Amino acid sequence: MNLEPVNAAVVGQQNNDSLSSTGSNDEGVLSDVDTDDNMDVDEEIGSGKLVGSVSEKALQTLNELRCGNLLCDAVISVSDGSFNVHRAIMSACSPYFRVQFTSAIAATNGDNNTPPKNHHVHIPGVSCAIMEEIINYAYLRKCSINADNVHQLLITADYVDISGLVRMCKQYLAQMLTAENCVSIMGFARFRFLNDLYAKARSYLLRHFIEVAAKNKDLLQLNLKDFYDVINDDELNTREEDNVWKLCIKWIDQDPNERKHHVAQLMQGVRLGLMTPKCFMEEVREHPYVVQSEEAKPLIVETFKFMYDLDIINPTSGELTTPPLAMPRLPHEVIFAIGGWSGGTSKACIETYDTRADRWVNIPAEDPAGPRAYHGTAVIGYKIYAIGGYDGLEYFNTCRVFDAIKKTWKEVAPMHCRRCYVSVAELNGLIYAIGGYDGHNRLNTVERYNPKTNQWTVITPMNMQRSDASACTLNGKIYATGGFNGQECLDSAEVYDPHTNVWTRIPNMNQRRSGVSCVAFRGQVYVVGGFNGTSRLATGERYNPDTQTWSFIREMNHSRSNFGLEIIDDMIFAIAGFNGVSTISHTECYVPETNEWMEATDMNIIRSALTANNVAGLPNIRDYIHKERDRLMEERRQRLLANAMASDENLS
Repeated sequence: MNLEPVNAAVVGQQNNDSLSSTGSNDEGVLSDVDTDDNMDVDEEIGSGKLVGSVSEKALQTLNELRCGNLLCDAVISVSDGSFNVHRAIMSACSPYFRVQFTSAIAATNGDNNTPPKNHHVHIPGVSCAIMEEIINYAYLRKCSINADNVHQLLITADYVDISGLVRMCKQYLAQMLTAENCVSIMGFARFRFLNDLYAKARSYLLRHFIEVAAKNKDLLQLNLKDFYDVINDDELNTREEDNVWKLCIKWIDQDPNERKHHVAQLMQGVRLGLMTPKCFMEEVREHPYVVQSEEAKPLIVETFKFMYDLDIINPTSGELTTPPLAMPRLPHEVIFAIGGWSGGTSKACIETYDTRADRWVNIPAEDPAGPRAYHGTAVIGYKIYAIGGYDGLEYFNTCRVFDAIKKTWKEVAPMHCRRCYVSVAELNGLIYAIGGYDGHNRLNTVERYNPKTNQWTVITPMNMQRSDASACTLNGKIYATGGFNGQECLDSAEVYDPHTNVWTRIPNMNQRRSGVSCVAFRGQVYVVGGFNGTSRLATGERYNPDTQTWSFIREMNHSRSNFGLEIIDDMIFAIAGFNGVSTISHTECYVPETNEWMEATDMNIIRSALTANNVAGLPNIRDYIHKERDRLMEERRQRLLANAMASDENLS
């Protein structure tokens, strides 16, 4: 096995400032028992479980004997030095050394009962620094891994068959993934047949595609097949296909004479039908690479026909099938809308929003404990915590948890108080239940839930009673906005600092807002909708913590209170609610670049008093997205036909 360092183009140069696994340092002193899977450190030698059966003091003593060259019976030499070791220790950790030492015994003595006085194993192509870490691991099950040594350490550990150390190095590389280095780590992992690390690096590339495309130079050095596999992947995470096309041009521009001939193949990986018409007309159809390619012309014609097909609402045409050039990619995150109030009753229904297909999906995973509305929810990992609320009869202090992977519900510890109209926020792995209504009084009390201990703890109360308010987390603090104190709708807001355990008033909002929703977005607190005591609001405003000022944003298309508000695809989505006359299912999204609200597909179920949460990175994401993606065009046609018929009826 070749132990020479792999080519720098494969490994890449790492930025030490961003590679820490233990804090601000670029070096991590890792123990094998620190790894995620928490596997036995001696799994490679069966069920020895060295750390579990030998004390740390004993391990230290053995290492001190080695360092003092006491009772050592073997030598390991490398290119620039040698080490005295104990054969039994090295053999227990590494099948490679076991074979080396026991084979030498057999060859020298003819049996294993009388070991020779000295053994010498030479490993070429390895430095003393690397071998020192290998031996430290063998004796102490600890190792100092950093950005400079991790690649060579992994290669050497693999060569001498120390699987625990290989696992630690892979974990370190997975933790240091960035937009700048993910492609080089992907190449290194494939070169070394590290399939799990390769999958993590590639997943990182796809998930953070926009940032990778902007910062990663290795991406432009991929060969045609590897580059095409990236841009053609259904899991490529991009809101706009324009970004994919622009990357294709950058890739060709690296070597235009050789690569421009591949433009037609690359175009098949881009969802041309989902591009903005302006970009397609100006940057694709008219691009010199495309104009010069005969193979690209049919793709241009097909896309042009798709974008401008006037026969889509022809009622006599057959069912439309979504073509590959317009097939949406898979989302990396989905919004879960849970519970609510509709038709005079509380609901337990769950819908998820597939942002790529612009569709709401009914999920058959209702809480068997029953429905709830006017509750709060928070996400930790792949679990959604539903807190407090009201079912039409009872005000809850109960808390339920939905596991989005297992699709199961379970009960956790109840709160100290019943809380309907509760505001909920997550901060540093803890969940805060803020204010609310207990059936008798509006509350200013706050309690905090620790999932690790399954306990609620009462903390400092707010300055004001807030029921039907909203809360979010920004820059390590929790902001509580608006609400109702039993007498009037509030325009006040306050912020909680967990380090001081103090709530502090901030400047009042421009409008009173009860049944309001807020989110933290791009360094500011966005507060939208609500009830001012007279009418439901379409207005929104944002708070800048640096200037401590509120400023209005564009109004929503629909007035609403008691609705869901969540961020996905770098946009704010307002979901369902009550408009003052009826419960609605309308969904719209705020685009900060244009300061506009755009209509999205309505929910399947009309409701208010629901919650909305973004869950990212689900391994079973396909369970929560629109399944019939090939029928998206037909669904669009049917909606257009229905709208046309409704317009005709109104005119008549």
